[in-house]
Amino acid sequence: MKSIRVLFLTFTIFALFAQVRAQANQPVALVMTADGPIMPPMLEYIQRGVETANQHNAEVLILQLNTPGGSIATMLEIIKTIRASDVPVVVYVAPKNAMAGSAGAMITMAGHVAAMAPETSIGASSPINSSGENLNTTAEKKAKEITKAAIRDYVKPRGPKALALAESMIDDAVAATANEALEAGLIDFIADDPEDLLQALDGFKVNVNGQARVLQTKNIETQPLEMSFIERFLLLLTDPNIAFLLLAIGVQAVLIEISSPGGWVAGFLGAVCLTLAVYGMGVLPINWFGLVFLLIAFVLFILDVKAPTHGALTTAGVASFIIGALVLFNSPGVPAFQRVSVPLVVATGIFIGGLFFLMLIFVLRAQHAEIQTGRERLLGKSGTVKTFSGEAGQVQVESELWSAEKSAESEPLRKGDTIEVVEVRGLRLIVKKK
Repeated sequence: MKSIRVLFLTFTIFALFAQVRAQANQPVALVMTADGPIMPPMLEYIQRGVETANQHNAEVLILQLNTPGGSIATMLEIIKTIRASDVPVVVYVAPKNAMAGSAGAMITMAGHVAAMAPETSIGASSPINSSGENLNTTAEKKAKEITKAAIRDYVKPRGPKALALAESMIDDAVAATANEALEAGLIDFIADDPEDLLQALDGFKVNVNGQARVLQTKNIETQPLEMSFIERFLLLLTDPNIAFLLLAIGVQAVLIEISSPGGWVAGFLGAVCLTLAVYGMGVLPINWFGLVFLLIAFVLFILDVKAPTHGALTTAGVASFIIGALVLFNSPGVPAFQRVSVPLVVATGIFIGGLFFLMLIFVLRAQHAEIQTGRERLLGKSGTVKTFSGEAGQVQVESELWSAEKSAESEPLRKGDTIEVVEVRGLRLIVKKK
């Protein structure tokens, strides 16, 4: 009986070990989702994905892409990462209504396999400069030739029609639908979803680092690889609206700290916000000249608190703030997805101007308020005689007992009379009967 139990236990352990080993050897398809502008955080995410796929010896890495475009320098690094991968990288423009615009189109072409979902688009890849403006004739020609050279080796094997379409996307900002790209041979498949794509990839021949491979993706296990919190956070900072708000909040907090020194919360918050804003603006195509208008705006806000202009400088500051923000983020030629929202800029400018206007009101009230401390506050106050003998005595004014003298024009004073303070001499009040 014991021998049967031992045999059964041994068989169970062997079966479990075999199952685990089979699962470990089962091919895996790693699926990434790159949704957003092509910025440094996206590069870090894709580099991590390629490294993970290589470590796990994945059968294929699917990069599901939806981007309006972004940095050319970052695009070139992503292309380098994809082409250096030992695991075939499938760039898949999805889901429906997604796009691979500008730099995203170049990344799609650089994949070992290129695919798109129905009702998606690709193209419009004319380069612009770091400030988001159109290039001059010489610089434009150089940038276009460099961009075409970066993807020519990957597109040329697809045929002359695919190469012509790719070059027209760069030269003339042409865009194409999924069907048009497939017809030209620029992509390999149109697939409804990753599962449909994996079925289409089964048996497909690819060339990875000079070696031909046949993909085995039928009934393959898929594993998602999401962006980390840090990658998502850094990508969020490249949103022009977020960068603008951080800049506005940071400057406002620093000004509060300067005007009311001694605390640390406003100063710390301002420093953090400005640091994050600088990171975002460092990767966005912005016109730094706009900072001059923003600086002028905050100078005008501060001056209005100290000068008797009664809100005129605050109004001018709001106008300067709005102009500065629009020059900073919305210069001509900046792509729409990298522009700050105009209503957001106007609303923020009015809000900041309103805060300084309220501050101005409090300052004016303080300047015209009745003096609450010192001897001057006693002039004109009423009190009661406690004791009085001839020309001097004691009176009570605002719950305080004072030595007092009768003024020359006052009637004689007796205990209980109501008096009025007409003068303060040191620690003695000059009073008269009221």
